[in-house]
Amino acid sequence: MKKFSKLIITWGLIFLFLIILGFFYNRSIDNNYLYLGEDAPQPTQLHPLVEEKKNLLLQQATDLNINLVITDEIRTFEEQNALYERGRTTQGNIVTNARAGETYHNYGLAIDYALINEAGDYIWDTTFDGNNNGESDWFEVADLAKDLGFEWGGDWSGFKDYPHLQMTFGLSIRQLQDGMRPATEVIDING
Repeated sequence: MKKFSKLIITWGLIFLFLIILGFFYNRSIDNNYLYLGEDAPQPTQLHPLVEEKKNLLLQQATDLNINLVITDEIRTFEEQNALYERGRTTQGNIVTNARAGETYHNYGLAIDYALINEAGDYIWDTTFDGNNNGESDWFEVADLAKDLGFEWGGDWSGFKDYPHLQMTFGLSIRQLQDGMRPATEVIDING
């Protein structure tokens, strides 16, 4: 009987420990994410960390004599649907496979970039070497961005989106659609 009592106490303590561990794990998740509900309003500006890293990217590119411009940041659902229709029901080339709500741009977590050539024109030439260092400025920017914590659309296995940079904070599009948002005070693991 004593062995049975000790076994129950041991399992009880293990169970209690797991409950306490789960409580602290859930608190750490709650500090990184907010659930705003399925009717959550769409953000109207970039997430503060994305904004900060965007500004660092612009400065680092300038330090390398790369003329970088951010061409797009947050998009409304209407803007996203209009972009999706390009090349499908309106003139132009297809530039996205994402409808409204299916891109990190709609949640303030993505930016797009281009380069500026000597004439002052925006260009999307991935071979352009405006700083004459023998390397593609486009890929130099992508590497800088990845070092800052961005994911680069040029690394995607399917539809390559070379101008696209995003920070997901571990959230999927589905989670964002369901009302999850990264907290504005997210711990920056990249320093």
